[in-house]
Amino acid sequence: MNAPVRNNPYLSGNFAPICSEDDFQDLPVSGKIPPELCGAYYRIGANPQFPPRDANHHWFAGDGMLHAFFVENGKVTYRNRYVRTPKWELENKAGRALFGTFGNPLTTEPSVIGQDSGVANTNIVWHAGKLLALEEDHQPFEVDPASLGPRGYVLYAGRAGRFTAHPKLDPETGELVFFGYGVGDVSLSAGMVYGVVDKQGRVTRLDMFQAPYASMVHDFIVTRNYALFPILPLSASLERAMSGKPPFGWQPELGSRVGVMARNAGVETIRWFNTDPCYVFHPMNAWEEGDKILADVMQYPNAPLFPNADGSPGNPASAKLVRWTIDLAGNSDAIRQTPLDDLAGEFPRFDERRAGLSYRHGYFAADTHDTGKVMFNGIAHVDLKSGKRIVHELAEGDVPGEPLFVPRGPDAAEGDGWLMSLIYRGAENRSDLAVFDAGDIAKGPIGLAQLPRRVPFGFHGNWRPA
Repeated sequence: MNAPVRNNPYLSGNFAPICSEDDFQDLPVSGKIPPELCGAYYRIGANPQFPPRDANHHWFAGDGMLHAFFVENGKVTYRNRYVRTPKWELENKAGRALFGTFGNPLTTEPSVIGQDSGVANTNIVWHAGKLLALEEDHQPFEVDPASLGPRGYVLYAGRAGRFTAHPKLDPETGELVFFGYGVGDVSLSAGMVYGVVDKQGRVTRLDMFQAPYASMVHDFIVTRNYALFPILPLSASLERAMSGKPPFGWQPELGSRVGVMARNAGVETIRWFNTDPCYVFHPMNAWEEGDKILADVMQYPNAPLFPNADGSPGNPASAKLVRWTIDLAGNSDAIRQTPLDDLAGEFPRFDERRAGLSYRHGYFAADTHDTGKVMFNGIAHVDLKSGKRIVHELAEGDVPGEPLFVPRGPDAAEGDGWLMSLIYRGAENRSDLAVFDAGDIAKGPIGLAQLPRRVPFGFHGNWRPA
């Protein structure tokens, strides 16, 4: 039976799903939305269509819902739609949840065992004329950029069948560089895939390899000449899942490994470097200096939001900005870690015209109280050249999402532009789309497009210029 799941934190407050798909024209605006800001801001997140089958339902496992803000001449319209994946269609027709969390066969209805369980809920990327809804267990799912209607899977990962939620767009070549994990005939395996899609949307490379062990590889790192694969001890185990224990669990004794591969070389050349047990959901950026690779990452001492491998509760944890230095010419395979900032945060972003290249300005959602709950109350700007940090702290009960940088124009200097973020207004139980001057976030939003209802806490967003 599909019984309602009670007392699950991911189904209450602003984590709770919304039931309606809406079109709101000409949102009320306070302040001013810059007239030069013209395009569409897309933000995606998990929004279960029906009460989940699992008592331990996880935030990352809900059906994808896409929220779009269309911006033109200082005005903003809004549309939200479910990403109508095959899973969504099956369950919508049945009128109930059919699949277990992360496709868990123990809690999936037998009638749909082996059928597609993709949720397309983690990231939304514009590339080669396609708007792609992404999660890390399936192929990209294309949606119409205006209506948000379904266009179906794009089979970039070929026989590997898995495509990251965090591909990297090379600003110099226009390539979309990707990977996938858990590849192979056995789910939750150590198999991985590395691939490249050119600027016309053609797959030009697709290679398989084995990681040192099976883990949740949420994101990876790409520079001009290298790709890095962080294998961190949030381990994955089908055997564990089939015994009723967590499919993903913190297992620090495995250590942390980072594979480094030249982008013009084969996967057989991957060299594995080591560092202390830690977890990273998201790097900020990375680049090369001579024989060294420098990568700035939001690093946790242990994986938050997940239990230990034995099923016991995990420890609260906060991420801080840390620089990894990998010396390709040195005699050691150890990664040097250098803390860059002591402010807790997540969802790091930057001016992505500098992706894979040296950069100066970074931004993230900040937790000024360091609660260890992966919950935020401000937005931070770090100047990596001067070492200066600026934080805009919100009113009590208000929560920002990921800050997205949009350049003022294609030739604007790095950091010259705007930050956009969805802000949940706790006292009013609704949300605003906030626009900041990226060079002066301390003064707060210069424009707010006000929604009449809330947007549930979600994951990532991106901008499609008009």
